Amino acid sequence: MRTRHSLAMLALCLLLVACSGIEIQATETETFAAGNYKYYTWRTEPLVNTTNSQDTMYIMDPILRRDVDRELASKGYVLDPERAQFSVDYIYAQGLRMGERSDLATNITTYPSVNPNRLENQAVVDNAYALGGIKETNNIALQFNDTRSKQEVWQVIITKIVENVNKVDVAEMKEGLREGVRRALEPLPDAR
Repeated sequence: MRTRHSLAMLALCLLLVACSGIEIQATETETFAAGNYKYYTWRTEPLVNTTNSQDTMYIMDPILRRDVDRELASKGYVLDPERAQFSVDYIYAQGLRMGERSDLATNITTYPSVNPNRLENQAVVDNAYALGGIKETNNIALQFNDTRSKQEVWQVIITKIVENVNKVDVAEMKEGLREGVRRALEPLPDAR
């Protein structure tokens, strides 16, 4: 009984991670690992929000930097601009995906169809049209460069579908960035 309960909990955790809506695309880590890095710096200064802007970039920048610093520190890397062996930078861009399903419509097909005896009604079909189609994404490319050669040694792209493009939910952004950065930096080796 205890084993069955543990397996059920593990399956549930894996399902939740798989359904997070975050996609990670990383390059191979061999070049980065060969550098035997320990110290890093940020390539650019943090954004300063002097006008109290609610633009996504100004909200996201300190959260992203904090999460990257925390994950790198957990792997033994030290933020030290004076001794930095590699630099961290990021590029943020919004994008579009065609034919993506919203997380709010996981039980609805995005394609109109006829399914006899499937208990589908016109509301389900209308929802399939409304919730399917083009989705906006937030994309962050983290890039690590060797400070001596100025060459890229590793890159990872984090992509998340935005559910509500009209409202920036800071709590959701923090949670998404924390999970995205954690998963994105998983393949990196520990500092030596």
